[in-house]
Formats: sequence, structure tokens, C-alpha cells
Amino acid sequence: MVSKKITLSQTLIVIFITLFSLSCLFPFLMVVSGSLSTEKDIFDYGYRLWPKTFTLDSYKILLLGSSRILDAYGISTLVTVAGTALSLLVTSMGAYAMARRTFKYRNILSIYVIITMLFNGGLVPWYIICVRYLDLKDSLWALILPMLANAFNMFLIRNFMLSIPEDMNESAKMDGAGDFKIFYRLILPLSLPVMATVGLFVALSYWNDWFLGLMFVDKQEFQPLQLLLRTLVSNVEFLKSSSNAAAMQRISAQIPSESIKMALTVITIGPIIFLYPFVQGFFVKGLMVGAVKG
Repeated sequence: MVSKKITLSQTLIVIFITLFSLSCLFPFLMVVSGSLSTEKDIFDYGYRLWPKTFTLDSYKILLLGSSRILDAYGISTLVTVAGTALSLLVTSMGAYAMARRTFKYRNILSIYVIITMLFNGGLVPWYIICVRYLDLKDSLWALILPMLANAFNMFLIRNFMLSIPEDMNESAKMDGAGDFKIFYRLILPLSLPVMATVGLFVALSYWNDWFLGLMFVDKQEFQPLQLLLRTLVSNVEFLKSSSNAAAMQRISAQIPSESIKMALTVITIGPIIFLYPFVQGFFVKGLMVGAVKG
């Protein structure tokens, strides 16, 4: 009798989670439907799960600059892949140093990292350092280096590494392994869950970032996808708000600004949707252990 009650409760939980998961798809379906709807239908009927009048006008408008969008896609993909890999390397090495109980200055290093979470020098000094001293103007490195190290991610990895028994490091030392060999051959494979979790955070940050491109990139060939799409949306809003001439009004009336925004969302969210299933198996384990342990 007890087993039947447990089975019934588990079934109800599964049904609830399934329904909740399906409900999470509604916003995304409404975004896709909005991108395929006419501007008039959006204003008259709002966003729907299925477009009342099917149209591809918003995507056709975006494809007018398809070459620039493809170039921006390549820039964003390169920056995301390279930035995520380098960020994981730098962040994990700093976390390993703070996690080693035999490291003499690990407490000082931890305090230094914490200070960066609480205080910053401001936008102007940061810009001067990046442009004048690091010479990052109009360079792909300008889209990678400023976000390379993150204090929160470093502590997340550190807390996970603290859950690894110190005896394993001592055993590797006795076998003649150095710190770098222990880090690459022992610690990193054991830290795969938290590395996958932090990697997803970092990849999302790089993929969605447009601010670094706005600050440091003037050349169009180095513009990331998010900055290009932000510029397109700003241009559409300018045309829609302009009322100085009858010709401008006729042009703005034909531009589906709301459906273009939805189409841009569909275009930019695609790679992240395909990335998440590969790391979701590690996500909960890496996040919970990295946040609780230590």
C-alpha cells in the first residue's frame, strides 16, 4: 500500500513537472509566432501562439543585409568559442590556486578577488586602460579580454575544487607530478561538472554582449552580431518615429518593427538553444556542489 502511494505521488510530480516544462515553451512559441505575424495583427490581436496572418516580411528585411549578418555571426561565434575557452582556463587556474590549502598566499588572493566584486574603478579609467595601455581599439581582443576573468565564476570553481580530497593532490605529488600536471591531469577532469556550468555562463555572456563592441569597435568587419542587430533595431525605431516628411511616414508604416524584434530574437537565441542540451547534464550538479561545498 505504501509503495502504491509513493508511485502515485511520483506520477503526480512527473505530470506537474511535464506541464510546467511545456508552459515554459509558450513564451518562445509566442516569439516565433510574432516574428511570422504582420505588424497590424500584433497591434490588433497581440501576441498569439499561432500567427493570424502568416508572413516572412521581417526575415526578408533582415536578409537584405545577409552578408553583414553572416559576418557578424562569424565574429560572435569566434569570440564566444575563444573567449569561453580562455576564460575557463584563466578562471580555473585562479580557482585552483585559491583552493590549494598548501598555497601560502591563497587567503590574500581570495581577498583580492572579493574586492573586485565589491569595488571598481569606474567606466572612464577602465576605458583608458583598455584603449591607451592595452591597445584594444578595433581588435577582436577587445571583445574577449575585458570579460576574461570573473570573480563569481572563480569562486564557484574554487568551492567545487575544495570538495576534492586533498589526499589526491598529495598522492600525485608523491608520484612525482608537479602542480601543472596535477591541475591538467587530475583536477580538471574531476571538475568537469562545474566547468561545464561556468562555461555555459561565460558563453552566454560573450554571445549576448554588445557593450564591448559599442565601446571599442568602430570597424564594421569586427562588429559582433548583437551590436549589429541593436543597430538595426535602432534604425527601425528611428524610421518609425520620424514624421518630418510624408515619404518617411510611408516608409515607416511599411516596416514591421515589432515582428523584426521577434525575428532578431529567434536569430540570436538559436545557437544557445543547441548548446544547452550538451551541458544540462552537468548543470545542476556543478552549480549546487560549487555553491554549497567549501
